Amino acid sequence: MSPSALRSSQKSSWGRRAVGFRWLSGISLGTLLFLYLPILILMLFSFNQSPYTAQWQGFTWKWYALLFKNDNILRATSHSLWVALVACVLSTALGTSGAVAQGRFSWKGAGWWEGFFFLPLVIPELMMAVGFLLFFGLLRWDLSLWTLMVAHTTFNIPLVWLIVRARLKKLDPRLEDAAVDLGATRWMAFRKITLPLLSPAIFGGALMAFAISLDDFIISFFVSGPHSTTLPVHIYSMLKFSISPQIHALSTLLFLVSMILVVMAWVFQGRSHA
Repeated sequence: MSPSALRSSQKSSWGRRAVGFRWLSGISLGTLLFLYLPILILMLFSFNQSPYTAQWQGFTWKWYALLFKNDNILRATSHSLWVALVACVLSTALGTSGAVAQGRFSWKGAGWWEGFFFLPLVIPELMMAVGFLLFFGLLRWDLSLWTLMVAHTTFNIPLVWLIVRARLKKLDPRLEDAAVDLGATRWMAFRKITLPLLSPAIFGGALMAFAISLDDFIISFFVSGPHSTTLPVHIYSMLKFSISPQIHALSTLLFLVSMILVVMAWVFQGRSHA
């Protein structure tokens, strides 16, 4: 091939790559707009003076002021935060322990054990909600925050297990063996070597469990009692009448808190890889 033909072929290839890059960039930007534009509109209307969603009548902070005076919303938010926090801590501890046991020890039927951990991730949530309701009924437990915590912890354990297990598979078990050969105990080797390497996955699993528990509606709807209503269930009950702009204000605050947690996770993972 002559030099001129080669240059022409290279220009044509670069041109196709440039067109493809512009198309992919446009599709990515459109996807981001589709995902975040409704959230931005919700945040904007949390400052709308009008109590009606589709009418803009000026800027105001009054919905945020009324939000912190609304006992029902604050109570439901408090319930959701407590349940999410307890479920996050328990599911992280149990899911991490299960992942380490699965990754570091072998026994007959270990494959079945792993399958049982995957199963709750594919079972329909409605089926799990009915199952929890029947289970608590058989135990004669009154529906309360405790039943919510048990249910949320249960369905979050497989999620944490999956995240930590995936990270554990990438670690070389010979690192612990080398530490033991140098005089460390098994517990010291795990605490000094394996646990720091697993910490990004553990932290990520904890954040995921917290977010899913905070956002859960179906299971919470079935296993919450009259005095343990969570925020998603309370918002659903408000849909029967109308959506108050106070909900927009609360959603904005929750979104900002979520973004702070994401930034914290990103910084933590960046430091762990440094």
